[in-house]
Amino acid sequence: MKKTFIKDIKEKDKVEDIFLATRKETGMSKSGKAYLNIKLMDKTGELEARIWDEADELSKNFERNDFVKIRGYAVVYQGGVQLNISDIAKIGNDAIAITDFLPTSSREPDEMMEKLESIIAGIKNNHIRKLLTAFLEDREIKNLLKLAPAAKSMHHPYLGGLLEHVLSLCKLIHNVTEHYQNIDKDLLLAGAILHDIGKLYELKFERAFDYSDEGRLLGHITIGISMIDKKLEAIPEFPEETAILLKHMLLSHHGYLEFGSPKRPKTVEAVILYYLDDMDSKIQSMQALIEKEKEVDSKWTSYHKLYDRYIYKGRYQGENETVDKNNKVELELFKK
Repeated sequence: MKKTFIKDIKEKDKVEDIFLATRKETGMSKSGKAYLNIKLMDKTGELEARIWDEADELSKNFERNDFVKIRGYAVVYQGGVQLNISDIAKIGNDAIAITDFLPTSSREPDEMMEKLESIIAGIKNNHIRKLLTAFLEDREIKNLLKLAPAAKSMHHPYLGGLLEHVLSLCKLIHNVTEHYQNIDKDLLLAGAILHDIGKLYELKFERAFDYSDEGRLLGHITIGISMIDKKLEAIPEFPEETAILLKHMLLSHHGYLEFGSPKRPKTVEAVILYYLDDMDSKIQSMQALIEKEKEVDSKWTSYHKLYDRYIYKGRYQGENETVDKNNKVELELFKK
């Protein structure tokens, strides 16, 4: 059972535990001596590590993305904690629990799946409900859906993240369809539930999050369309127009050609799905960054490369004074 987690490792700690080795590179010191540059990971974060002695010999003990048992000593290097490893060896999968090593949704997967099943059961359109039920009756798809992240790193990048994202969209759709009239709620829900279904096979998440060969060559939109077509083969009475409208939502849910969508949204439901999907992914990733840096003594996060900006997070934890309304926060927002 894993006892030491990366977030708890401090300078001068002696560490002996199991981690996931997500990087393994050979370097050369100034003296011409080979060393190993390693990145270790568990569900709480990542940690830089080095093997300075016997690097060539110890390198034979493991490969990238292996679970490894290490023995090392924590030091401070360039302002952060780094582990100097003296021993390392590969560990079999039967000795680990994957949820100790990959970040995981705070919600229980079975609870989320029950919620999704309830949403599908409430869909009035018999054809759409039958199609969605066919997906969940596929045991492989159902099990993968309970595990899959929504993305490798951009948003909901943790086990169960895709299902969490889908449920968030379904909740938003409920609110949107109460506000706007003449929206096909059942079609919109189906689009939300299936828009990223191809990520079950685009991504690999047995160890580190990465792309499969199929994912790199085809992408999740193409894979998702193929999955829908396969399920529709068993439902010959499914209306052709409904199938086209549903597949259009998958093809257009990235909004623009330059963002990977073969088509731009051309129905009201497709437009709604695009904006809700984009909003949910961005809000989650921004809030995750704010949460990650909540202990940092700054009102701003570090620079976010994806959004090309700093994110204002408000007063940092531990600051007790009342905000001075004249402190020119508005000016700072524009400066950043």
